[in-house]
Order: sequence, then C-alpha cells, then structure tokens
Amino acid sequence: MEKLFKYTLTALITVVAALEFYQVVMRYVLELPVMGLDEILVYPTLWLYFLGSVNASREDTQIKANVLDIFLGTPRSRLMVRIIADIMSVVVSIWLTYWAWDYFRYALRVWKESPTLYIPTFYAECAFFLGMALMTLYTAWHLVKNTREFIALSHTARRLAWKS
Repeated sequence: MEKLFKYTLTALITVVAALEFYQVVMRYVLELPVMGLDEILVYPTLWLYFLGSVNASREDTQIKANVLDIFLGTPRSRLMVRIIADIMSVVVSIWLTYWAWDYFRYALRVWKESPTLYIPTFYAECAFFLGMALMTLYTAWHLVKNTREFIALSHTARRLAWKS
C-alpha cells in the first residue's frame, strides 16, 4: 500500500507541477494563454489533496498538537488521550463522510461538466467521498490499534502490580 501511495502521489505532484510550468511558460514567456488548463489542473490537484490526506491518516502523520503529552507522565495516560482523540476523530470523520456521500450522489445524478472543455466534474468531485471514506477507515484502524495497545499495557501493569 505504501508503494501505491508513493507512486500515485509522486505522479500527481509531477502532473500538477508540469502543467503549471507549461501554463507559466505559455502565458508569461510566449504570451499565449492556454484555455482550459485551469480546468484540467483541478482534477489532479483535488486527487493530490485528498490522497495526501489519506496517506497522512494511513501513516498517522497528520498535524497534531499533542500538548497534553508534555503534562502526562505515563505511556498509559498518553494512550488514553490518543484514544479519546481517535474516538472524536472517527465521529467527525463519519459525519463528514456521510455528507460527502450525499455530495457524491448529487454529483453522480447531476453530472456537471466543466465550462470550457466539458469534462465531467464528477471525476474530481468523487475524490472528496473516496478520500473521506478512506480517512475514516484509517482513523478507525488507529483507534483499534491504540485501544489494543492500551489494553495490553493495562494487563502488563496489572501483572506487575500483582507480582509485587
């Protein structure tokens, strides 16, 4: 899965950078604006944004302010705070995924097209639902992982306390 994200995100960022470079050269160097290029850029940019967010959820590297970790002394208390944060994240992610699903169904039903090139906008709009669904799954996976780690740590602490 890591290689899939690595190559997909690399390809998307390369496409976006190449198209932007082409647009700058055409518009500012050759003074020939390229019509519709902005519409084309929306598609890889949205997919890059959402797949990058999914990758951050998968790796658990999204930006966090773990301020409480400074004040909490034990790994068990830190894990408890992470579990609470994960529960809140799953709830919010499910709610956003629900709304993204409604938007996905709307985009599929309406089937809008871009104004200049008549490309169906559904291909860009579906990135929101797919990205949110995957982020919700990865967030739930981290919740399960942290909960299991907390339970294992609690059992270990109880065994040590019982032995002494």
